[in-house]
Amino acid sequence: MIWETIVTTRSREGRVHIAPMGIRESEAGHVVLAPFRPSATLDNVLATGAAAVNATDDVRVFAGCLTGRRDWPTAACDRIECVRLAGALAHRELRLARIEDDAQRPRLHCDVVFAATHRPFRGFNRAQAAVIEAAILVSRLHMLPRQKIESEMRYLAIAIEKTASEPEREAWSWLVAHIAQVQGEVAG
Repeated sequence: MIWETIVTTRSREGRVHIAPMGIRESEAGHVVLAPFRPSATLDNVLATGAAAVNATDDVRVFAGCLTGRRDWPTAACDRIECVRLAGALAHRELRLARIEDDAQRPRLHCDVVFAATHRPFRGFNRAQAAVIEAAILVSRLHMLPRQKIESEMRYLAIAIEKTASEPEREAWSWLVAHIAQVQGEVAG
């Protein structure tokens, strides 16, 4: 099972990086991060041995990170030299335990050294789920055919039209504009 989260890391110099990432949990109890090469998340975890996994219901963070909006409020972690999302519902602080190397997508097996719940999760509405699915599509624009992207976005738009509040509409608009820009660049 893959959990859609926001992973926060810091470089050795203290630069914060915030990225949406699907994570897994291993049978050994590790959280497994699998960032593609090249990525700031991978570089930062390899350099510092630390990351935080954030659970949030603010889908603007997912959409924003994929469309150049990475400046989200953070707070210091409790047990590691890293940051977490200030508005996270919950977060887990990770320490790198083992690397399963791969040329394209290494697996970073991490121990959970601290976990906290900051407020309850009430669940996602359909629009929030649609934004997360659209964000995943945006992260794969370079791999998927244009027709598949357009078909999926048309379907996901139904949930936006029926159930979105203002934050979901804002996140959706960022993703739609980004797709149009990328497709325009490819066509041009």
